[in-house]
Amino acid sequence: MYTSDKSALKNCIGHICVSLFLALFGAIYERYSHEVYSYYMIYAFAIPLLFGALPFGIAALKNAVPSRAVINLWNSAIAAFSVGSLFKGVLDIYGSTNRLLTVYPIVGASMAAAAAAAFAIGKLKRTKTPSPK
Repeated sequence: MYTSDKSALKNCIGHICVSLFLALFGAIYERYSHEVYSYYMIYAFAIPLLFGALPFGIAALKNAVPSRAVINLWNSAIAAFSVGSLFKGVLDIYGSTNRLLTVYPIVGASMAAAAAAAFAIGKLKRTKTPSPK
């Protein structure tokens, strides 16, 4: 197993663990929320599962791991979306709102766009580089 395979597998397992933690956190938080529920809290676990574990699992199977910068940006985007979902869920359960809720999707989307751009630039650089003979 190559180092890049281990990196993708490690990221995949990490995102699965974060998903399990968020599911447990949401269940415990809603247990003590006096029968008030928020879909943002209930489904917060799905963000790292679908956008973290799934892509990194596929990358591990295909041996196509992106650069470290792309991985860091993508993980930061997942963290921003997850924290934003938890924060929105907490405020929904509490019965309040906050202007800062708009920041999380904007930051998450900008980091995801930066990761996609860095991934595309890396692909272009690899295709333009001549192979050694």
